[in-house]
Amino acid sequence: MRVLVTSSRMPFALGMVRKLAAEGHEVYAADDYGLSPGSHSKYLAGHFVYPSPRRDTAGFIAELERLAQEHEIDVIVPAFEEVFYLSTQIERVSRFARVFASPFATLVRLHDKGAFEELVTRLGLPIPQTLIATGEEELREATERFEQFFARAAFSRGGVSLCTNAGPLAGALPVKDVHPTQESPWLVQPFVEGETVCTYSTAHEGRMTSHLMYRIPRQWKHSTGIQFEAIDATESLRLIEPVVAELSYTGQISFDFLVTPEGLSFVECNPRPTDGVLLMPREELARGLLDPGPGAFVLPPGGHVQLDLAVLADGFADHLHRLPESIRDLAQVKDAGNGWHDPMPTLYSALAVCHFAGQSLREHHRLFEAMAGDMNWDGEPIEGMSEADAELLTGLRPG
Repeated sequence: MRVLVTSSRMPFALGMVRKLAAEGHEVYAADDYGLSPGSHSKYLAGHFVYPSPRRDTAGFIAELERLAQEHEIDVIVPAFEEVFYLSTQIERVSRFARVFASPFATLVRLHDKGAFEELVTRLGLPIPQTLIATGEEELREATERFEQFFARAAFSRGGVSLCTNAGPLAGALPVKDVHPTQESPWLVQPFVEGETVCTYSTAHEGRMTSHLMYRIPRQWKHSTGIQFEAIDATESLRLIEPVVAELSYTGQISFDFLVTPEGLSFVECNPRPTDGVLLMPREELARGLLDPGPGAFVLPPGGHVQLDLAVLADGFADHLHRLPESIRDLAQVKDAGNGWHDPMPTLYSALAVCHFAGQSLREHHRLFEAMAGDMNWDGEPIEGMSEADAELLTGLRPG
């Protein structure tokens, strides 16, 4: 098949490129940032630059249509939040290539943390008590309901936009500096002690086709993961299957869970891929994305992988106190690029980090925010979306 992977700056997009190509598919990559690492792999048949999905949605969609026609693309596989912009025009783009994603109406119910909590609760699945704040006074009252609280924006990602009085991030963002609105509400939950674990899955029309769960031994500044370890995925599969079936979901989907004494408890959903792609065997990834069999492949526990460049950078952060740990991990844990003999993405990764780090300093954003800022979606109306989707988005707002 001819496959186009979008948002090729993401490390897991590069993983998809390599694994799909190694399974015999003709793979193309695209991003609105020309130096994206995944666009410079030797495994590509070609790479492209399209307009920013967030700033020029119409141009982004038009370019995807053109690329799909000109290069006879069979399947478009979104790798990050450009999927929300693409999903509003999924029928239009699907005239030229199959889009491995669900319609906007499905994705928004999962990405909006308030709507997701309602869905999970209705299905009788475990999730912490959740209060929704649409103003500063509501937020203050909600946080005072719990001795220890955890609050975050209804639309957020990568450990960004969160406020808590417990754990390693306690006080990092004071409650007084958070300003929820009707359009951008915040969720408040009791702070639950326990490790956060993550899943990555593929699904076709409500049926799981591949699945894994992993823990994150190392994070970059308590936000995005840089090291990943596969763990037993049996319980998470049982919890996720009803959600996927209820929505007849198609695409890649990722969940965060808390490990509690009672078992796993849902935290949030990202209806897109995450770093779990790096742990998925290449043949099972290709099958799960493009040619699913009768059952779901479930990855057994035990695999480890990391992003060496990020681990090295982490060792030099915060006064070098993690450098010995980084040196140990660099010697013992497999890098995501190990064995591919594909050096150019490493060079472009360094260039991308420098670019987005500079942008982060100029715009006073965290690094991950800068990296995702031209393709993320935070609940605002999308250019060209249908009236039905716009009404759905408005209807999700509390109050």
